[in-house]
Amino acid sequence: MSPGFAARHWYRLSAVSLLLAPFGFAFSLLVRLRRAMYRRGLLGSVRLRVPVIVVGNLTVGGTGKTPLVLWLAAELRRRGRRPAILCRGYGGADAGPRAVRDSDQASRVGDEPLLLALRAGCPVWIGRDRAAAGTALLDVHPECDVILCDDGLQHYRLQRDVEIAVEDARGHGNGLLLPAGPLREPADRPVDALVINCDPAESEQHARGAAGRAFAMRLEPRGFHFVHDPSRSATAGELARARLHAVAGIGDPQRFFALLARLGLKPVCHAFPDHHDYAAADLAFEDCDLVLMTEKDAVKCARYGRSDLVALRVEAVLDPAFPDFIASRLHGHASA
Repeated sequence: MSPGFAARHWYRLSAVSLLLAPFGFAFSLLVRLRRAMYRRGLLGSVRLRVPVIVVGNLTVGGTGKTPLVLWLAAELRRRGRRPAILCRGYGGADAGPRAVRDSDQASRVGDEPLLLALRAGCPVWIGRDRAAAGTALLDVHPECDVILCDDGLQHYRLQRDVEIAVEDARGHGNGLLLPAGPLREPADRPVDALVINCDPAESEQHARGAAGRAFAMRLEPRGFHFVHDPSRSATAGELARARLHAVAGIGDPQRFFALLARLGLKPVCHAFPDHHDYAAADLAFEDCDLVLMTEKDAVKCARYGRSDLVALRVEAVLDPAFPDFIASRLHGHASA
């Protein structure tokens, strides 16, 4: 789904979204029926021997899940836990289950799992059947005592102990379910926590009527580095003197472009669909010295070996109450 289509039809009521509304209603009935069948045991599910924290979306598209998973992995390690991360491997050719290595290609394992493997400092596995992948992961890493599932809120075959939904400033869009709107499940679907990735002033508005306890999150820039040589950094001041273009293949490209503007940069911006598989032609711009991109884009573009690609690292900053909330939900679970 292109960013343009989503902006025109999913995040406002349009003639197209209203025309598709009956299909969204039918999809809602199927989603509720499927969830009820899992809750009543009519469809089988698997419980792993360690607690599972699922970080997901009620909507289609990226909202900031991966930075939150990185934050959770670091926070759990700080508190003495031994986390591992489980992903579907969206966009990758491998079905899994298998471990993700630093040397893997995003085309095989997916862009987000590769980024997590490069940054998380803990085992990262992929598998389209996340219950089977979680079992395989724990067989290889019996020391792990908590699983972080990146996405998978709707993967009910894997039982979970904590459900976290991440939402950004776009909220639930027009409030309709697929294909009429961006919702994967009804907006009233309960979760344990709602993490709202936007400015603090906006988070209060989005927290009203939340289906779980709400916590604010923001993404803070932590510096630029060259994709071909991550040890080589650059400051915003240095970049501002160059002719810049910027690309973003994430759920909300405008969020990345707005962050660059906050840093005083004025690149020519190019939005691509989430998880876009970049071709060399996508990065060929006239009157261009450097191309700025997210880390998620960078793991896919590193294969070109170009010296003019620069990635911006961001880190999640969470509501101060959130760490204790997570600890309280895990309290009483024995480690592996």
